Amino acid sequence: MRILDLYTEKSPVISMEFFPYRDEKTETSFNKVADDLLNVNPDYLTVTFGAGGSTRDGSYQTVKTILEKKNKPCVAYIAGYGLGPDEITEVLDRFKSLGVQTVFVIRGDKPRQDDFTPHPDSFSYASELIRFIKERYDFTLGCAGYPEGHVDAPDFKTDLGHTRTKVENGADYIVAQYFYDNDYFFNYVSACRDAGIDVPIIPGIMPVYTVKMTHALARICGATLTPALVQKLDAVDPEDKEAVLNLGIDFAVEQCKDLLSRGVPGLHFYTMNRSRSIKEIISRLEW
Repeated sequence: MRILDLYTEKSPVISMEFFPYRDEKTETSFNKVADDLLNVNPDYLTVTFGAGGSTRDGSYQTVKTILEKKNKPCVAYIAGYGLGPDEITEVLDRFKSLGVQTVFVIRGDKPRQDDFTPHPDSFSYASELIRFIKERYDFTLGCAGYPEGHVDAPDFKTDLGHTRTKVENGADYIVAQYFYDNDYFFNYVSACRDAGIDVPIIPGIMPVYTVKMTHALARICGATLTPALVQKLDAVDPEDKEAVLNLGIDFAVEQCKDLLSRGVPGLHFYTMNRSRSIKEIISRLEW
């Protein structure tokens, strides 16, 4: 199934993102989490792709598991940083052989290992990789958007221009990076429309899983922790895992209810390969 068709046929579309498994132990854990979340009937799943292609085999196997064993539509990520055209073609050909019809395209981050050397013909921007893929394959293509601007962009206007280029080069839909104030998302959608970007824009949802993770990811991704959320985080014992999870679930439920009431086409959940929070959030939402 082409994911773009889902966004034209139904609303809201529920999707969930997973990391690829790496070995037998993480495969067992992945299967347990995926099976648990499939009980709430998401419309499709996505599988990320490690920096510099570090998880290319794991990504392939995880996508294969979802398509063939879970019998669920799956979007395969590809991150172009560091990979040459031939390597990218090899990855895409493998995904195509599985029956993948939608690929989510990102630039990707530089791998953390000091001795990593990117291919001299590696793509510098996601927009370049999108154009490369669009010229050679018939995949539906998704791309990332940044309601608060990308952390590497000099300003919001510049980043919005990059997003427009992604769409002009062939991106069919956008998944917005997570945020904790819905106005960031709706202001972003308005800015995109004013810039002539007319593809579906899907909000990303990142529940609070742990206090430490929430602060760390916010710094990395450039997501503002709102005063209301900070107050809740400060009031909870970070070592009380149950209390922290419940805080995250309650906050995300209210956030999602507001998003749905304002007509978003879907919700995209970052699972962090955990099931409890997402399952509870979806079960508490009234469509």
